[in-house]
Amino acid sequence: MKLWSSILSGIVISLFLITNAYSQEVPDSPTKVNPILINSEIPDVSLKTLDNEMVKLRSVVAEKPTILVFYRGGWCPYCSRHMTELQKFEKDIVGMGYQILAISVDRPEVLKKTISENELSYTLLSDSPANVLKAFGIAFKVDAATVERYKNIGLDLEENSGYDHHILPAPAVYIVGTDGIVDFQYVNPNYRERIDGDILFAAAKAYL
Repeated sequence: MKLWSSILSGIVISLFLITNAYSQEVPDSPTKVNPILINSEIPDVSLKTLDNEMVKLRSVVAEKPTILVFYRGGWCPYCSRHMTELQKFEKDIVGMGYQILAISVDRPEVLKKTISENELSYTLLSDSPANVLKAFGIAFKVDAATVERYKNIGLDLEENSGYDHHILPAPAVYIVGTDGIVDFQYVNPNYRERIDGDILFAAAKAYL
């Protein structure tokens, strides 16, 4: 059964064809992702901390209402700009009782560099195998030509993740309650466009 999900994109609304994310192969384009929906229960998947310790996402989310940020990697200037903007709201968001978790396929060692370069105080987690991205239905596979083009400009996706899957996320933000249920969802296949910090802050306040 196919459902259409209305995705908030600032002023613009993007529509994605929704199917069961767990049964689909990783698509070859961010426009073909099948993100999990509002009112869905998030998957109980594992990630790595900066110290290479395994944690279960559901266990971490159960501690506090959570803003989950999926970004392409510390190498992406659009991601860095968005994460820096989130940092400006971090104190107020935490003051409301939330925690911010930012997830990418970057190895823990790369995450440490991202934190240092962007002066971030919220939590970054590693999904190097891309299992979390797949479970959320936001994973897509970068084509071979793009992988080579990235290498030619000094960006090695395999070095950053430690894997040769060449998987990245369509940038996404979820607001999740301590019960693991999605309250808010923003997914945009255009990596140059991110949710405005003011809009996210208002949404967080509304769904608290």
